[in-house]
Amino acid sequence: MLKHHDKIERNSIILLILTVVVISIGGLVEITPLFRIETTIEKVEGMRPYTPLELAGAKIYKREGCYGCHSQQVRVLRDEVERYGHYSIASESMYDYPFQWGSKRTGPDLARIGGKYSDEWHTRHLVNPRSVVPESIMPGYKFLLEKDAKIAKIADDMEVLKKIGVPYSEDMIQNAVSDAVIQASNDRDGEVLLKRYGKKVNIRDFDGNPQKVSEMDALVAYLQVLGTLVDFAKFEPLTIKEFNELQQNIKNSQSSHQPIEPSNSNLNNNNGK
Repeated sequence: MLKHHDKIERNSIILLILTVVVISIGGLVEITPLFRIETTIEKVEGMRPYTPLELAGAKIYKREGCYGCHSQQVRVLRDEVERYGHYSIASESMYDYPFQWGSKRTGPDLARIGGKYSDEWHTRHLVNPRSVVPESIMPGYKFLLEKDAKIAKIADDMEVLKKIGVPYSEDMIQNAVSDAVIQASNDRDGEVLLKRYGKKVNIRDFDGNPQKVSEMDALVAYLQVLGTLVDFAKFEPLTIKEFNELQQNIKNSQSSHQPIEPSNSNLNNNNGK
């Protein structure tokens, strides 16, 4: 065996061919499940696309590389569930492109950060992290207070996301800018915004300055919605039987080109429990 290994290392052509084969197999293992993504995401009540302001905040979060130190994935481990809350489910990231699961935690996981702290706490923390967490090594982001949120072209981002499956309606896209302004305001009527996105929308001035819609408004709005959309008191994971029924329904619909009709499962969690 060692002799064969020695031959592979000394022959660059063989090494190259075997490397390509191994990478190809690994790539197929990672990519193939994505073609059956509908079998891995349970539809749960409450999930919705980000509002324009939250979407702008998500872009800032990614731009500043927050995912490098904070994950958004509570694993199915007792210590994580006790510290952060219910373990993460796939549907919570179904509208994230890319998802923010992360692979490293220099800071705490943020999957359940929404509503845990006040807007003022988040603003102070982002301006000067050590003012609220003395041992923090996080850099400050005071400039977010001074920069206007880029909401003028947020509708373009929503158009792109719609093309890849995010259920933004034409009404949502056409009113993107006004909806972002309404959400970051204390004195505007938010009924139209709630009608478009549902009741779980935080509508208020987030950064303490009602005179402008800042990047701080957008980022805090995004942080305050994380983990708040799914009511885990009503959530029950699919049983093996229900999962198999869902897969069979998908196969049948693909062969007959008919829409998927869920069986008596709890896909939408309307079982009253």
